[in-house]
Amino acid sequence: MIAPVRRIAVVMLFVFALASTMPVRAAPAGGTLRIGIDVDAGTLDPRLANDTTARRVIEQVYDGLVELDAQLQPRPALAESWTQVSPTVWVFKLRKNVRFHDGTPLTADDVVFTYQTILDPGLRAPLRGLVTPISKIEAVDPETVRFTLSAPYAPLLKYVDGSQAGGIVSRRAVERLGAEYASNPVGTGAYKFVSWQRNSRILLEANPTSWRGRPSLNQIIFNIIPDNTTRAAAVESGDVDLIHSPLSPQDVRRLRTVSRVSVTQMTGLGHTYLNINQSDPILRDLRVRRALAHLIPQATIVRQIYQEMDRPANSILLPAWSGIYTEDITQPGHDIARAKALLAEAGWTDSNRDGILDRGGQNLALVVRTHSEDPNRIQVVELLISILRSSGIDARAEITEFPALVGALIAGTHQVALLGWLGLVDPDRGMYNQFHSKGSQNWERYTNPRVDALLDEGRQKADPQERARIYREVARIITADLPYYILTYQGYIVVVNRRVQGFVPIPSGSFRSLWQTSVP
Repeated sequence: MIAPVRRIAVVMLFVFALASTMPVRAAPAGGTLRIGIDVDAGTLDPRLANDTTARRVIEQVYDGLVELDAQLQPRPALAESWTQVSPTVWVFKLRKNVRFHDGTPLTADDVVFTYQTILDPGLRAPLRGLVTPISKIEAVDPETVRFTLSAPYAPLLKYVDGSQAGGIVSRRAVERLGAEYASNPVGTGAYKFVSWQRNSRILLEANPTSWRGRPSLNQIIFNIIPDNTTRAAAVESGDVDLIHSPLSPQDVRRLRTVSRVSVTQMTGLGHTYLNINQSDPILRDLRVRRALAHLIPQATIVRQIYQEMDRPANSILLPAWSGIYTEDITQPGHDIARAKALLAEAGWTDSNRDGILDRGGQNLALVVRTHSEDPNRIQVVELLISILRSSGIDARAEITEFPALVGALIAGTHQVALLGWLGLVDPDRGMYNQFHSKGSQNWERYTNPRVDALLDEGRQKADPQERARIYREVARIITADLPYYILTYQGYIVVVNRRVQGFVPIPSGSFRSLWQTSVP
């Protein structure tokens, strides 16, 4: 029925139009904020970004049509209002007189160009799967954009946020700069790009003509400091002003005693997980995957390595997904005897008594990968390797820099990989791309027609109870099939020098409050 939707749309239009006319809090300009970051960005093109550092920079340089608040509710950004005309048609009204950092005006054509290029398979946008339900996007006039969807799409507003798949690029700048645009970004955000010294730092400066008003800071410097302890020492000494996860528990404990900084810890919007390649000849056997899960000492890892800064995970569902999360879905528990029985059932025995399980003349060999920038994950992998070897598996670790790890995942050359997801603002964000057979981040090569159908259905349902039913069923299937083993629900830790004013950490990890942050 269209009429009820239209009545709701009128209310939405009024509320968001009112919000967009409310005065923005003025903040005194001043200071440089120095942020310590663990890895360099891969790109500063928001359509191609696939790492946390890039996202932190991008949300300063770019804006989306909307932005999510701390409760993950959309509020106006480049779109001052929006209307859901029908279940499959949304109309966004752009703010007037917004300009890109190069002085050119923002128009509906830039919005159309941004989403059309994301949807183009040739661009290989990592988050393309978030917007594939958009079947048509049109510039109604220079300040109005119409989205037509192939079906109702519940999480649309969360995905046109600038830190998800929605940072609006300048069509003129992209066409002028070509491949150079990725390292010379042009956005509408509160801060403008100045320079990027690879593996060293990224420098931004205030955009005095931002539609938000002049930002408080003069400059933001993202300093690339890969080693967690070195990064912690930098904020302790005052060499940087802000750092955030990943951090070692030992460093966090020490920083809590340092008077110059404040430490904030909260449950984040992410998890740490083992990606288990379903196309691997050994791991395609569910009995082997279940045996692997039974060998994981989850409680020990959380207690001894993460020192309870993360929480043990029971399923793919995040506790932050209120009304959807449940403790009733559980993964295989730590049970070495059961693991050995499953491996024997799968035909893996020590036929030649050399201490290594074998089958048909082949040893049971597994490589567990992770990335060098996170010492906690390295410790987890080292512990897992020890347990696997003691259980008769010829196991070894492979530790590489993060881009190489992601490259192996994309190529499907891995067996097991330990990594994590952040910014999972919606169950669809944490499942569709990862588990749908057409998902752009289905690096484990998982295929299940029932999961595909449920994930497609979940995108179309706005009713909270229906969504809970759907995503809980997906979680039960994932727990049974084990393309992932969810190790922990990530804690999110931010350490800030007390002289920094106005910075508000939120569970999503967004740094969007930096436009109101100052350093006297």
